[in-house]
Amino acid sequence: MTQRQLLTRRRLRWCLVMVLVVFGLFGARLFQIQGIDASAYAAAAVNAGTKTSTDPAPRGTILDRNGEALATSVDGLTLTADPSMTADTAPQIARILHEKLGNRIDYFETIDKLRRPKSRFVYLVRDLPKWTADQALDAVAKAGLTGVFSEKETLRSYPGGKLAANLLGYVNGAGKGVAGLEQQYDKTLTGTDGSSTYEVSPTGQRIPMADSTVKEMVPGSNVKTTIDRDLQWYGDQRLADAVRESSSDWGLAITMDVKTCQVVQMSQAPTFNADDRTGMTDDKTVSRAVQNVYEPGSVLKTVTMASLADQGKVSSSTPIVVPSGMTIDKFHIGDYWQHGTIHLTAAGVIALSSNLGTIVAAKQMSDQVQYDYLRKFGFGQKTGINLPGESKGILTNGDEWTDSNKATISFGQGISVTAMQMMRAVGAIANAGKMCEPTIVSGTVDGKGNETKTSVAASHRVVSKDAAATVTRMMEAVTAPDGTAPAAAIKGYRVAGKTGTAWRVDPTTGRYIRGQNTVSFMGFAPADNPRFLTYIVLDKPYSNAGGGSTAGPVFHDLMSMALERFGVAPSGSESPKVPQEW
Repeated sequence: MTQRQLLTRRRLRWCLVMVLVVFGLFGARLFQIQGIDASAYAAAAVNAGTKTSTDPAPRGTILDRNGEALATSVDGLTLTADPSMTADTAPQIARILHEKLGNRIDYFETIDKLRRPKSRFVYLVRDLPKWTADQALDAVAKAGLTGVFSEKETLRSYPGGKLAANLLGYVNGAGKGVAGLEQQYDKTLTGTDGSSTYEVSPTGQRIPMADSTVKEMVPGSNVKTTIDRDLQWYGDQRLADAVRESSSDWGLAITMDVKTCQVVQMSQAPTFNADDRTGMTDDKTVSRAVQNVYEPGSVLKTVTMASLADQGKVSSSTPIVVPSGMTIDKFHIGDYWQHGTIHLTAAGVIALSSNLGTIVAAKQMSDQVQYDYLRKFGFGQKTGINLPGESKGILTNGDEWTDSNKATISFGQGISVTAMQMMRAVGAIANAGKMCEPTIVSGTVDGKGNETKTSVAASHRVVSKDAAATVTRMMEAVTAPDGTAPAAAIKGYRVAGKTGTAWRVDPTTGRYIRGQNTVSFMGFAPADNPRFLTYIVLDKPYSNAGGGSTAGPVFHDLMSMALERFGVAPSGSESPKVPQEW
């Protein structure tokens, strides 16, 4: 073999070795990819062409007692875009979206989003009704433009607009309840979102039959209230009229079933509209029935008389000598009408709403006994109605009272209450002396139809049955032709009631504002077999407005509606004649 041939053979051997080494390296790398790192590389490949979308869980519905929706969820969409696909067509897309969505989207801002550099995802507009979003998407597609997508959303809807707004509350932009039942039952109403991950094409379209992963969503549970929608609607309208006609700052109207303490109607005016987000100011979104405190005035005289009757110290005909006036702790106290010394019965004191007569009667109780009865009737304590922000009111300890404190508290000044506290207290008189906690929710129903009843605390006795009956007879005299609220009487029914007029307190100084009052009327019917209790409160009405003349007619109309709505039979007897003087 020549020298040249030997050199050629060596070169061939070297090349063969190099080829084997290269193939060995490729083989090892292929083994690593297909074997050791197979799952990692597969995941990377999938992620490069996958999209994950959220399947939002609808918020539970808030229902009335008959299953009618008061607050519900509807389908919505959020529009998104991939700027890597829309940068060149941004002006055309922005123009179409602005034409279809109007002020919901800004033209120039949308162009900037559609051209956002180094971005594959931007939000264009959130929380659109589905039909509105679909119209916009269809218009973009018909123009032959790509890169605009949608994500499912659920939007909160209040079919009644302002109906029961302060009771229902509302949700914020993140879908979280921030007031009323929406806040109190937020966890119950909130479901668990689902999601789906699927493969997409380079243009962002979902690939049919491609592998996908789905996590099922769980809808929120429904909350069933004790509210009657029709009665609520009527109460809202009637109260709004009364507030406007009396030039009041605000008003409340509440109706409760005496036997069960279920609240069947709770109205407030002025109010707001959570559906179109109008009127959303603090003074309109506050739930005044449980959050506002005020001095109740003469409605509290019923509690004073019930406390005395329970001790056997008064009956309807108990004679009371009423002076022309009193000065206690240098504080002059009189009645709303001028008179000399008069002789009234205890029923007459209630029928004519005499402050002085109530003070004389209350002198038969010590400070501590009077305080203890007020506590028994629930003052200075929350009612347990389970609504957010409830106040416990203001009741000073009995051992701190001055003589003037005792006197004024007996007729409803010097004590601050919530409307729901007054409902619970007078409700005990209507319910033969037994008190129960007011309720607004009867139960919840999950997505599978499983119902959970709301636990209700057992009622307990506050005063004797005879004491409650005695005060009921006194209260019937209020709606008689010679009482302070004949406008509250309802034909065919015996009605027990009590007016209230109290000086308003300046929250900045803590002093009374003379000439400014909170007027009210509380009553129940039929008085011989009570079924419903209704309370009307009007704050700062026109000068000289009284509870009987201003709040009484609203009570008449709302109670009449409740009795008719629930089919309560008329009374089978007339109110007993109770002498007012002796």
